[in-house]
Amino acid sequence: MAILRLIEREGGAITAGRITLHGQAGADDLELTALAERQLQQVRGNRISMVFQEPMTALNPVMRLGHQVAEVLRLHQGLDRRQSRAAVIDAFAKVGIPDPAARLDQFPHELSGGLRQRVMIAMALACRPDLLIADEPTTALDVTTQAGILDLIRSLQAETGMAVLFITHDMGVVAEIADRVVVLQHGRKVEEGRVGQIFARPGASYTRQLMAATPILGSGAPLLPAKAARQARRATPPVLEARNLSVRFPVSTGRLGMSRSQYHAVNGVSLTLGRGETLGLVGESGCGKSTLARALLRLVPSAEGRILWEGQDVTDMPAASLRPLRAKAQMIFQDPFASLNPRLPVRDLITEPARLAGQIAPRDLRDLAVELLRKVGLEDAAADRYAHQFSGGQRQRLCIARALSVKPALIVADEAVSALDVSVARQITDLMAQLQQEEGISFLFISHDIAVVERVSHRVAVMFAGQIVETGRTDDVLRHPSHRYTRQLLSAVPVADPKRRGRARGAGPLMTKPPLLLAKGQAPERWTLKPLSDHHAAVADDGECAGAGAGAFRPQGSGPFPDGPDTGGGRAAALID
Repeated sequence: MAILRLIEREGGAITAGRITLHGQAGADDLELTALAERQLQQVRGNRISMVFQEPMTALNPVMRLGHQVAEVLRLHQGLDRRQSRAAVIDAFAKVGIPDPAARLDQFPHELSGGLRQRVMIAMALACRPDLLIADEPTTALDVTTQAGILDLIRSLQAETGMAVLFITHDMGVVAEIADRVVVLQHGRKVEEGRVGQIFARPGASYTRQLMAATPILGSGAPLLPAKAARQARRATPPVLEARNLSVRFPVSTGRLGMSRSQYHAVNGVSLTLGRGETLGLVGESGCGKSTLARALLRLVPSAEGRILWEGQDVTDMPAASLRPLRAKAQMIFQDPFASLNPRLPVRDLITEPARLAGQIAPRDLRDLAVELLRKVGLEDAAADRYAHQFSGGQRQRLCIARALSVKPALIVADEAVSALDVSVARQITDLMAQLQQEEGISFLFISHDIAVVERVSHRVAVMFAGQIVETGRTDDVLRHPSHRYTRQLLSAVPVADPKRRGRARGAGPLMTKPPLLLAKGQAPERWTLKPLSDHHAAVADDGECAGAGAGAFRPQGSGPFPDGPDTGGGRAAALID
């Protein structure tokens, strides 16, 4: 923010030091701290571009996406309307936005978080800048898209000589893309060096702390809590069950805004979640994970299928009847700041669900607030503060406290730690595991970070194009992947080891996403999940399953598992054939 002099718009000031942008081909160097605002406008977006962490706040909500990116091209490259439209379509295609021409007339709120981030990256790269400042640019992206973006940045570097300042908390991404590394703590540089040196021999204690907190795929899944295992043996009703659930959104076309087509976001999904269990849901951005989560909690309407909470069918339950049951199921959203009312003090924020559910008297609200704050590791004095006075990790703790206020049986965590650095994310996931042990809470944990999913999940489901393509016990699915898309995801996971840079590829060509925007009356093909074994529950029978020996889909040592995945998965995969 300081390099682009945007810090001044945030109320800050550069009080010391210099920021120099060096010229090329005999051009003069630019001292950015001395430039006037009009001169800075010629630098921003042209010679220096920035990808911000939160695309929803960085994009204009009332301006169509095509116009926003075209504005940059017209301003800095002098393209006319037709040329800029073609350039925007090309830019969208390069960053992997599906159906790029159709996205030009959409608004930011119509896209998933991952797709919005791709738009931001396309805008930043459109003018081929000398310097790209990428502030957590892949935080909201799935691993396959992230790998594509990193490859795109590298190819543009090779083609144009662009320099990149890549800000991230993902040590795997650092190992994958960086030449040099600077480690910051509390606004100070604590260590700097070549990437190989930092990873092999970290000098600062804080750097070693970051390394220790980094999740490593292949470390193994947690054991099911004893209480949950006993309940599973007693065959108690699952906390959550979905049967052939589908969600469709009408798409307006024509002059009168008539709906002539539908977007099939979720197609025939079935899943169960036992008490005290964590089910990890992984898949690329835009595959329907968040829509499925909202449908399961009745936050968006479902087109077909059934939803059961603790054995009770809530699919068609009226809102008035559903309200008392809302306490059973709570949700933690990806952006904690947007989830919290900035006008309410913390004591009211975190106790509001319990108050609305009629579970507590007004005189007891402060005692409940203090109890919840202690439960999530925050001090009592935080009760009188406001959301903006906390860090991102602390705000996420407040969201967890708010969800816990009604003693829910189920918490849906939708990318709850993706915006947090590895040390804070570790604290949050450890907190969730502790609460699960103590309270018996079930979690539906949605994330694109497969290493984190492995660390917290007892079972995992892989989602692609609105459908579940593989599901089973976490260790079985991740070590013996039987569907090509699962293998594709695993092969794209960045490894926190610079020596293995670029070697985690090689799962074959990317799967083609089937069309989901269809005319009314049409429906996408439904894939049947076929059982494999008691633990490795099912794989989609869509022609993309592995044959015998599926476990050995990567050369030894080339992927996220240090010694390659166990080759014992072939027996289960052979059952499909």
